[in-house]
Amino acid sequence: MTRTVRPALLRTAAELDALSRPAGAERAVVMTMGALHEGHAALIRAARAAAGADGQVVVTVFVNPLQFGEAADLDRYPRTLDADLEIAAAAGADAVFAPGADEVYPGGEPQVRIAAGPMGERLEGAARPGHFDGMLTVVAKLLHLTRPDEAFYGQKDAQQLALIRRMVRDLNFGVRITGVPTVRDADGLALSSRNRFLTAEERRTARALSRALFAARDRLAAQQALHERARATAPGGDRAAGLNRLGEARAAADAQAVALARPNGAPAAVRAAARTILEEAAARDGAPLALDYLALVDPADFTEIPDDRESGEAILAVAARVGDTRLIDNIPLTFGALT
Repeated sequence: MTRTVRPALLRTAAELDALSRPAGAERAVVMTMGALHEGHAALIRAARAAAGADGQVVVTVFVNPLQFGEAADLDRYPRTLDADLEIAAAAGADAVFAPGADEVYPGGEPQVRIAAGPMGERLEGAARPGHFDGMLTVVAKLLHLTRPDEAFYGQKDAQQLALIRRMVRDLNFGVRITGVPTVRDADGLALSSRNRFLTAEERRTARALSRALFAARDRLAAQQALHERARATAPGGDRAAGLNRLGEARAAADAQAVALARPNGAPAAVRAAARTILEEAAARDGAPLALDYLALVDPADFTEIPDDRESGEAILAVAARVGDTRLIDNIPLTFGALT
């Protein structure tokens, strides 16, 4: 649904409280730090569809100082409220809540905050200490201020989404949390407000992040398909014989390595496929790529998946700095999908 009416711009909690909600209607919220792009628009459209024509969609725009380790990073974050309002309107928002820091944190930074716990200390939490505590604190506050029935977050920030779900479950927030798939440009790069800082050369290098993830996904699919075909060819369980019996070039090349692997796991192969792409990008001349982490993790707690994993869900996550810009990306994977 596309709306042409500019959404109401709310600056204070009092204005937000005064926002009338139709009786019995659902309210959906999309939380952002502004600098909206098509990825945010996809979230707003998902919220609009969930709330329905009679429901209400509120978009928050707030650059949360608690999430930034350095003042320079906070100052650098783009502020584009006029453009944000246009994007929010086109995607179907009814209101945009864009408070200042004094409105969200009257009297200065809060003394009481949400602690992200062990999951918040891994991956992004290790790279950015305190980031997730600040994120959860503002999310909790905005959930209380906006009082939605459902809140929408992008799966691109997979660890953030997992922590929000955990907070809502552990602390009994009365709200549904919905993840929306990552939106990508035609070249595969995940949409991010930080992409605007990339030069043309840096963008070419940055594409290695998504290429690495796709290569890992394809490697997993190929290996699991090969295992399945080998199992069907050698129902007695001799997978090595089954692979050789297939008589295909791919099978012959992979037979020994795959036969030694667990039947439907291959976490090591997944990691290796992605790492090869990233190492090649880092070694090329041009814009530098400095890998922060490449991790295959359990979506429930973001602990590393063991090499003997045979089935279940996983997330392959990557973070790297390209030039002066730090980027993150991830892709969901399912092990044992063919069995």
